[in-house]
Amino acid sequence: MVMVYSQRTSDRLIKLGQMLKGKSTMLIVMQDSPDPDAIASAVALRALVNASCDISCSIVHGGPIGRAENRALVAYLKLKPRSPDQVDPGKFDLIAMVDTQPGTGNNCLSAGIGPDIVIDHHPVRPQTRSVKFTDIRSSYGATSTILLEYLIGWGGLPSVPVATALMYGIRSDTLDLGREATKADINAIEVLYPLANKRMLGQIQRGRVPDDYFKMLSYALADAMVYGNMIVACLGQVDSPEIMGELADLLLRHEGCAWTMCFGFFESKVILSIRTKANSNRADVVIREIVSGMGTGGGHAGMAGGQIPITDDHPEALGKLVKKIKRRFMSSVGASAIRGRRLIA
Repeated sequence: MVMVYSQRTSDRLIKLGQMLKGKSTMLIVMQDSPDPDAIASAVALRALVNASCDISCSIVHGGPIGRAENRALVAYLKLKPRSPDQVDPGKFDLIAMVDTQPGTGNNCLSAGIGPDIVIDHHPVRPQTRSVKFTDIRSSYGATSTILLEYLIGWGGLPSVPVATALMYGIRSDTLDLGREATKADINAIEVLYPLANKRMLGQIQRGRVPDDYFKMLSYALADAMVYGNMIVACLGQVDSPEIMGELADLLLRHEGCAWTMCFGFFESKVILSIRTKANSNRADVVIREIVSGMGTGGGHAGMAGGQIPITDDHPEALGKLVKKIKRRFMSSVGASAIRGRRLIA
């Protein structure tokens, strides 16, 4: 078996073990609309503390799971995550966050409640630095890779369902190891492949979608504008924020395209997703420039997301906000003077 166990993991596990002593309950917080990496990381952490310390866990997220693949993964895992109104964080001995951090704006943990544990692969946030236990590895392609190291370091291998979820989480976040994957992620896939349910992986990737999915796709393609090597699309009102990232990935496949930005309106917020193949700038830098003074955002070199609260939903005000978002995006990537054309005439 390929070794996926580092000295850093060993040190972290010693500290984590000390934190878990004498505890009986843990609340695990995912992103509001969790992706496969967040879902896999949450179930892996739950499996770890269930088996090693007999700690009972509740998994919570604050938004819908809309993407078909993600719903299929949750169904396969028989996972029953809870909504924020079903849990009282104050009644748990420990609060952990996976694949998200305090202050990101993409999770349901109230600003006045601090987590005890944060495990993530996104760049560290200022609020995270005061957390008792942190393991932030921004060089890793997926948080799932960190959790696999934890499971192996604790002395075991994941069950078939957890291995399947972890493998899908890594493949999803790294586009099958083609985006920001490290040697650790590759080693993790080599460990997980013989353990995972390959038939189920295929079924998850081919998750069934309703009519509304194709309506949303049609709307986005009709709105999409091409500015040189960039494509920008507004999806209007959406039922799930996950659709923005999915369509940003799809549009990035356009020949000659180096940047995509998709955004839409969800629960009194503008949700944005950016993808890039360019080496001249980073998506996480661009998203922070777009939302500066208006909202929150973050991500990685090739992918990023953000959210901006809507303070005035009058059509004229929304129109101005949309123009401002587009203007900031084009300015950030050095394309302010480019005239646009419709992707589909």
